[in-house]
Amino acid sequence: MPLPAESAVAKAYASTNLADAYAIELPAGASAQPELLARFIFAHQPPWIGRLMKVRDALVAGFGLKTARHLAALEAESGAGRLGIFRIYSTGPTEVVLGEDDKHLDFRLSVLCSGPSSTGARRRLVLSTVVHCHNRLGRFYIFLIAPFHRWVVQSSLRSAARSGWPPAAEA
Repeated sequence: MPLPAESAVAKAYASTNLADAYAIELPAGASAQPELLARFIFAHQPPWIGRLMKVRDALVAGFGLKTARHLAALEAESGAGRLGIFRIYSTGPTEVVLGEDDKHLDFRLSVLCSGPSSTGARRRLVLSTVVHCHNRLGRFYIFLIAPFHRWVVQSSLRSAARSGWPPAAEA
């Protein structure tokens, strides 16, 4: 789907090298808190994603890029302002924006929870990503990982849905 116009990431960068958004319908009674939903998604990812991240880290470490291990250590040290390996840039009642900046690219990830529409449609959770590359290394990196990124996002949403979204009472 196109980036939601109401999402902060839709206007995050003047130019983007990757922009995508995926939506999933939330069941009645599921939490509408975007940060809680983001934490849930990352906590319920399929195991193969962790293995894929280890391969990615082994490949990019030689280029001086940030690794998931390095970013996880930042969370362990401070915990404040981070959600797993991602820095929290903003939180609001309907959206949390996460991301990271590195020498080759910057990216932002949005978890946006839309309210029910006037037509009676259920709430949707939209996971959007925008990437701005700084140099050729960034553009090459995005070229290589974009297919995996899309696969990871879609699989993460399906896995979280199969696990059963956190109820509004946990919010």
